[in-house]
Amino acid sequence: MMPTEEYAVGWITLAMINAGLAQSKSRRGGNWFLLSLLLGPIATFIIVTNDPPSKPPRSQG
Repeated sequence: MMPTEEYAVGWITLAMINAGLAQSKSRRGGNWFLLSLLLGPIATFIIVTNDPPSKPPRSQG
C-alpha cells in the first residue's frame, strides 16, 4: 500500500468511529460520518467535548 492509500483508509476509519461516537450521544451518525470526512480529527474533538442534546420537558397535560 502506498502512503496515500493508508492515509485514506485511516481517514475513513476515523469517520466511521466518529459516526459511532455521535450515535452514542444521540446524534445522527450519517451526518457526522460525512462531516468527519471533511474535518477528520476536529470532528472527533467536537463530538467528544459537546454534551448530548437535551430532551424537551414532557408536558403534564
